[in-house]
Amino acid sequence: MKEKLTAVSIQLFEKKGFSETSIQDICDAIGVTKGTFYYYFTSKEEMLMDIHKRYIDDMLQRQTEILEDSTSHYRQKLFDMVYMQVHVIEQLGASARVFFREIRHLSEERLAEIIPKRTLFRENLERLLQKGVEAGEFQSDLNVKIVAFGLLGMTNWSYQWFRPDGAMNDRDVAEAFMKMVLRGIVKDD
Repeated sequence: MKEKLTAVSIQLFEKKGFSETSIQDICDAIGVTKGTFYYYFTSKEEMLMDIHKRYIDDMLQRQTEILEDSTSHYRQKLFDMVYMQVHVIEQLGASARVFFREIRHLSEERLAEIIPKRTLFRENLERLLQKGVEAGEFQSDLNVKIVAFGLLGMTNWSYQWFRPDGAMNDRDVAEAFMKMVLRGIVKDD
């Protein structure tokens, strides 16, 4: 039942927004009473927090698997990380949209748990870039912080426009991002 409540909440938060979705809306969507909701969650914000934790914890786990792959070079790991982020948006589009759009509705106490995880994700990316610089795979003068923010901006914002049933699939988008980052957009003379 908790999974059903979570799934319908994600759908409603994506469609109507967190503020415009009531606990009654959630209960009505799956035909349960508010008592059932309150058995699993103390509030709508706790539900939102649960969605955020699931999303960021899953992203961190996937990122860790990429980083710990001892068979890949840093360039491959970077592609794998970019692809993973776009792929998750393809797989879990509604959750991604809730994660990125509705974070503003979390209390300071709950943000104090989520923000460090988001920061860790970025810092892991920065470390990957720095190791790639040190290994000679990336430019020696690379500003890893700016590149990390740029990559995250591209990948995270794709939740707004990427449609899995569109002209490009998740791999195509990741490859386009990587081509732009690794080779730039200026034609060589």
